Amino acid sequence: MKIKVLRLLAFFFILFSFSVFAQTPDLKSTDKEISTVKLQGYPVKPFKDTLFFVYHKVGSFSAKERAEYITNKIKRLYNESFFEKDSLKIVPSDASMDIIYQNDLVIMSVFDADAKAENSTTTKIANRNLAKIRNAILYQNENYSQLPKRIGYTALLILIISLVLFLVGKLFNLIRNYIVKNKARYFKGVNYNTIKILSPERQLILFLRFFGFIKIITLILIVYLSLPVLFSIFPATKDYTTMLLRWILTPAKSALMGFLGFLPSLFTIIVIVIIFKYALKIIKFFFDEIKSENIKIDGFYSDWALPTFNVIRLLMYAFMLVIIFPYLPGSDSPIFKGVSVFVGVLFSLGSSNAIANMVAGLVITYMRPFKIGDYIKIGDVSGEVIEKTALVTRIRTPKFEDITIPNATVLSSTSTNYSANTKQSTAGLLIHTTVTIGYDVPWKDIYAALIDAALKTEMTEKEPKPFVLQTSLDDFYVSYQINVYTKEPTKQPRIYSSLHQNIQDSFFAAGIEIMSPHYSAFRDGSATAIPPEYLKEE
Repeated sequence: MKIKVLRLLAFFFILFSFSVFAQTPDLKSTDKEISTVKLQGYPVKPFKDTLFFVYHKVGSFSAKERAEYITNKIKRLYNESFFEKDSLKIVPSDASMDIIYQNDLVIMSVFDADAKAENSTTTKIANRNLAKIRNAILYQNENYSQLPKRIGYTALLILIISLVLFLVGKLFNLIRNYIVKNKARYFKGVNYNTIKILSPERQLILFLRFFGFIKIITLILIVYLSLPVLFSIFPATKDYTTMLLRWILTPAKSALMGFLGFLPSLFTIIVIVIIFKYALKIIKFFFDEIKSENIKIDGFYSDWALPTFNVIRLLMYAFMLVIIFPYLPGSDSPIFKGVSVFVGVLFSLGSSNAIANMVAGLVITYMRPFKIGDYIKIGDVSGEVIEKTALVTRIRTPKFEDITIPNATVLSSTSTNYSANTKQSTAGLLIHTTVTIGYDVPWKDIYAALIDAALKTEMTEKEPKPFVLQTSLDDFYVSYQINVYTKEPTKQPRIYSSLHQNIQDSFFAAGIEIMSPHYSAFRDGSATAIPPEYLKEE
């Protein structure tokens, strides 16, 4: 009985002891948990396997951030197309052992706290980490290298770019050949009123040059825009991708933003131009009515309408430019102002003669000394006016010589207009020539012969009748001037030639000998130079 009681007591003692032992914490386990919480490691795992752990923070970088930073650096080394294992070295510093690649890229730093966390030294930890980093990168390059794939992508991309360049070049050539083949359809020449600015052949040549320039620019842009894609394949050249794109996108962005900022001013300029355009249309309609004599203004001639409109148009354009100038981009910049002043000074110094001719042309227009088609004489030049411009007047002589006279010369010279009085309501231009006949020929016979010659002359007027004037009584002869009207001033050389021929024929028919300007005769003293019919019969 006692034995049973003792056994029972022993059993309960064992149970109690076991329960107490079970509830007592393991001091070693607790210390380990506390140490784990304080020194929690974060894995550096750039690939599948963890290389090592980071336990301590450095400065503002936590242990986790350090692990992520080191992981990214190792991945960057792996992405190097040509990794050099010998360039990965340990360089000691004052506070740490640094693992550096190619003397400039710090992969990680091992501090004393890192070594204490693993109960080791910084040198051992740095060597271990260096070996693991190097071996991991080499293993990945040997088994999962991206270089052959990148080279393949590069070759494929170069092939695609070459194919695109070839197709674009072919497309441009097809378009060029089609245009050349159908040049008569697309190139008619460029004309302004009656002025031929470009012939069809010249227009085609200019187009082909411009088309070739567009082709070259397009091919260059294709190659240039392909370079960023090509550089992005290799990590070592990825930075060039951003740089190349920035070279294009930055100016393009600046230009776009500048254009968007210029839009309000552009709309203002468009409104100003439209207002002036329709104002000029109204003014032109008014002057067209004056030119066609539907509107008459006292003292304002119809041939003044077009020159006056041109002057008003020039002034309005100048005024429009003055209004538009502040809205132009860069108009307030010192460079723009300097160029404007330079151009103004250059224009003033180099165009003094041109301005003088322009002013003279304007004065001549309102003086109305002649018009297009008039036969005039300026200085020693005679001919038909074929052109009047703001700077010069062009005259075509009877010998079909085109002579250009500056308007300043015209204004300072005496001009004779032979066509001013040749309208239907006037008698016409009075042309004349002189013959000298001796005193022995009766003047009445000479008058009759000259008038007969004038009436036979072509392109002369029969009414009013021709008439003769005795212009002088000289020592040996009398000067007789025949005057005849004509309304063909531009044909004066032919009229004078015909008149001279008829004078010779009429005088020969009348038995009158022309011995101009004078002649010598032998006399015996008995005869006189008085015509016989005037002598008194004795």
